[in-house]
Amino acid sequence: MEESEEFKENSEAVQAHLSITQSVIQRMAANSAMCKGWCIALVSAILVIVADKGKPEFTMIALIPTVLFCALDIYYLSLEKRFRNSYNSFITKLHKGRLGASDLYAVSPSGKTSKAVGEALRSFAIVPFYAALIIMIFLVKVVVVAPTASIKVEQKRPSNAVIQQQR
Repeated sequence: MEESEEFKENSEAVQAHLSITQSVIQRMAANSAMCKGWCIALVSAILVIVADKGKPEFTMIALIPTVLFCALDIYYLSLEKRFRNSYNSFITKLHKGRLGASDLYAVSPSGKTSKAVGEALRSFAIVPFYAALIIMIFLVKVVVVAPTASIKVEQKRPSNAVIQQQR
């Protein structure tokens, strides 16, 4: 039996390989979505605590989880892209009849990591989300937390009438 006849589209080995690769791609996409969800939760919690305490100088702490989750999200998105490339290359080999046993038993991402990271960095799934989050952090610092902190400082100072009564 020829190698190309052995590995047809309806072969159990081919279907298993495609299924495994698809599940890896789905996992990467789910991890990327989880990064966004956790980032929103942590940044929101930090900003609420900062606003409650009236300490605008600590608002920038919210940038730490934003940058870390952005990097993790870029990593997952680049891996997802590389596994999609691997999946597409596998399908191309399958249709051209050049699929070998070594292709079936290796599930690994294909393509250059640096190229995939660069593409992920410029992706519509990354740039608008994290840019909007960073802008929101700065707006919270300037608009919400800073005026609240100055009001609390003014409330803590004794008025002139209180000072005169004490004399």
